[in-house]
Amino acid sequence: MNGKELLKALDYIVEEKGIKREEVLEYLEQALITAYKKNFDSKNNVKVVINPDTGDVKVMSYLVVVDEYDDGEEITDEEGNVTYTEPEIPSDAQILLEDAKELVPDIKVGETIEKEVTPKDFGRVAASSAKQVITQKIREAEKNSIIEEYSDKQDELMLGMLAMEDARNYYVDLGRARGILPKSEMIPGETLVMGSSVKVYVTKVEANQKGPLILLSRKHFGFVKRLFESEIPEFVSGDIVLYSVAREAGVRSKVAVYSTNPNIDPIGACIGQNGSRIASILKELNGEKVDLVLYNENPEEFIKNALSPAKDVIVSITNEEKKEALAIVNDENLSLAIGKKGTNAKLASRLTKYHIDIKTMAEINEEANK
Repeated sequence: MNGKELLKALDYIVEEKGIKREEVLEYLEQALITAYKKNFDSKNNVKVVINPDTGDVKVMSYLVVVDEYDDGEEITDEEGNVTYTEPEIPSDAQILLEDAKELVPDIKVGETIEKEVTPKDFGRVAASSAKQVITQKIREAEKNSIIEEYSDKQDELMLGMLAMEDARNYYVDLGRARGILPKSEMIPGETLVMGSSVKVYVTKVEANQKGPLILLSRKHFGFVKRLFESEIPEFVSGDIVLYSVAREAGVRSKVAVYSTNPNIDPIGACIGQNGSRIASILKELNGEKVDLVLYNENPEEFIKNALSPAKDVIVSITNEEKKEALAIVNDENLSLAIGKKGTNAKLASRLTKYHIDIKTMAEINEEANK
């Protein structure tokens, strides 16, 4: 195994696979130890050292100086069978202090005696024997590197490219990994074109045997949340805070915001001049309607705001512990408060985390007279 060829292969792996050089060297050394033991020596007291600058490979035998031999811990099970645990230092790598002093007079317990035992034709045998082990280790390292890269991407927005599709899923290239976008997680009514870029929300990142399993969505309420945070600079600076999001994908979303800066109108900042900021978000949402709601620490005011576009709403908290509220509206605003198929009321409830009972004054009076 030529040193220059080894370094060349090492540099390729580091650059192309994104694996740390130190990790590759460690894997190579372990693979070469396996090759040596298989072809030359079955003992455990050997190590392989690769010079990171020249690529030269040396096989070294070593002995660790001990004051008494350690054969491992004796363990007896319930049936009386005796087994031994592996010693901390392999048995054939131990040498008693008195014997070691014959070789190195001033040596001490814990120190190591090393000797080079590299066979003349080790390069040829090692290259052949270690190839499979090296390939396996590099694959493992590459997989772990990819998992590590994407492990913190859960609940984040990513930009990918539509690469494939089958009956149930789209497959999105995200760089070194591919995510799965189930068609059930698409915005209803939208169509995607193969090869086009697409923004996706990462709902789950999980390690499996082949690498990271990355599940994606455009239907999740978190998709709307991250879109706002990516498009509105004030969210990054902290001048505006996104309190909560409720969503009926393809129909309507409600986004509750508030400002930490008295000079900034949070809803105006989200809309932008002539609607420029909100326009890009709406385009990404395939025409889904978005209600911007001003968050208020007073739950009655917050619920009133959340029921927009209904106006002249009177709200009272009927049970704080159970999070129940009553919203009173006039006849003209009843349908607006409830919304088509109850969507507006349902989203307001999700947004505020209150169960909202919507009634007109006439209905309340009728119930009181029963």
